[in-house]
Amino acid sequence: MTEKVTARAHPIQGLVKYHGMRDAELRLPYHDSISLCTAPTATTTTVEWEPDAATDTYVIGGEPVEGRAAERIDMVVDHVRELAGFDHAVRLESENSFPSNIGFGSSSSGFAAAALALSEAAGLDLSLPEVSTVARRGSSSAARAVTGAYSLLEAGLNDEDCRSRRLDVGVGEDGFDPEEDLRIVAAHVPAYKETEEAHREAAASHMMQARTAHVQDQLVEMRDALREGDFDRIYETAEHDSLSLTATTMTGPAGWVYWQPETIAVFNAVRELRESGLDVYFSTDTGASVYVNTRAEHAEEVESRIAEIGIDTDVWEVGGPAHVLDASEALF
Repeated sequence: MTEKVTARAHPIQGLVKYHGMRDAELRLPYHDSISLCTAPTATTTTVEWEPDAATDTYVIGGEPVEGRAAERIDMVVDHVRELAGFDHAVRLESENSFPSNIGFGSSSSGFAAAALALSEAAGLDLSLPEVSTVARRGSSSAARAVTGAYSLLEAGLNDEDCRSRRLDVGVGEDGFDPEEDLRIVAAHVPAYKETEEAHREAAASHMMQARTAHVQDQLVEMRDALREGDFDRIYETAEHDSLSLTATTMTGPAGWVYWQPETIAVFNAVRELRESGLDVYFSTDTGASVYVNTRAEHAEEVESRIAEIGIDTDVWEVGGPAHVLDASEALF
């Protein structure tokens, strides 16, 4: 067991997203899901096991964590304790380089960084797919943030099956490399959302069964498009999946609509740009903010058009797996 470990992970953009969980405690999804990590956005987390302390301490962004958020961290911490065979208390501090709870996957990078730091500090010798099963207990999306870049979380009823793995991608006939040439214009639409509630809503929707059947075709299409490095197929599939995901959420019992007028304005701008000949598609997770996927050579023009709407933007790239940092970068 080491004294202190700091890890960093990038958040995910869902490409073929999961919705609803067959097991809410272990966070086992109904079907596979595929995402890419976004950089330089990241969560940095430092942990230290404290054998002599009486209680765990969790701090995110300088604020103590309580309630449901603390319970979710407990799920990851307790599992690492079980794997390590001890009952030490832990101190955990974390900070994000990007806004939380507006649809940019902060829980994915948060639990991915925590899972890696906790496992390393406990002296566990785990592969990244094995660490992904630890992170999944906080957030299913966090499993894919552990393995990074383009990753697949496979559905299953146990940790041997329900884990994440990195997907190989190919270079397209036009030279497009999904890992090197993608640019994501992130359109910030600050509207708070609650992902856990979205999963419950979706599971109760009359459209859930149709989505679960339809998503199998989306997964096959996405894996093949990534292998071929086909820009249009990859990000058009992601755009269509975003619409399917939202339709399922909106038809739950509460009729929850989390898109805002600014969200729709971005969609319309993207479609106008595409009609003008640019390679560009939109994507959303469970939130109002929008990922605008385009090629590197179009990023400046796309960002300028989105900025005209009055929306704050960033330009991101594809990020790698969760990784341990040098001791000098510890948060405490």
